[in-house]
Amino acid sequence: MGVCGTPGTGKKSIAPLVAASLGVPSVAINSLVPGAEGRRKREVEVDPAKLRARLLASAKPGEVVYGHLLPHVVRKEDAGFVALLRCEPSVLKKRLKARGYEDAKVKENVEAELIGVLLDECVERFGGERVHEYDTTDATPRQVASEITLDVRLAAGSGGAAGQPGGWIDWTLGYDSPAKLRALLAAGKDPPAST
Repeated sequence: MGVCGTPGTGKKSIAPLVAASLGVPSVAINSLVPGAEGRRKREVEVDPAKLRARLLASAKPGEVVYGHLLPHVVRKEDAGFVALLRCEPSVLKKRLKARGYEDAKVKENVEAELIGVLLDECVERFGGERVHEYDTTDATPRQVASEITLDVRLAAGSGGAAGQPGGWIDWTLGYDSPAKLRALLAAGKDPPAST
């Protein structure tokens, strides 16, 4: 199974908890990237084919693979269930700023979350029936991990993943004016959360 999400959505906190609950190992895709240390300070060029080869060489049966590069490295046949972590963009902006991300990286990641870049990539790569979204905005890592674990077990019991119940998260609905979008994407200040 895979856990994916824009930086700041909770992958590093949640994926190991899911793996522990399922009794399997976990691996962060980024840990397999040479020179990944200090990535927030500089860009690292990634070759998805080489990264996939590293992942396959170190793969353990049933492990939880996580990272924002998941749809670029893992193939459909490798992941029967993909948990996509989402976070309301104004909250994500605060999280990334608190981590010390530069303004340009904050804006890039907030924009990606706002328009669902990883949702699109995951659905295209794995199919909508395998992708499940989880809103991490106000939930603790344990709460989200418990929800994912339950869904993984239910999907396994039913012979496959059932897809996203009730439709996909669409953050753009909360940013329905130019003023709200400008406030969200402006450097140096935090916008009010969407309502």
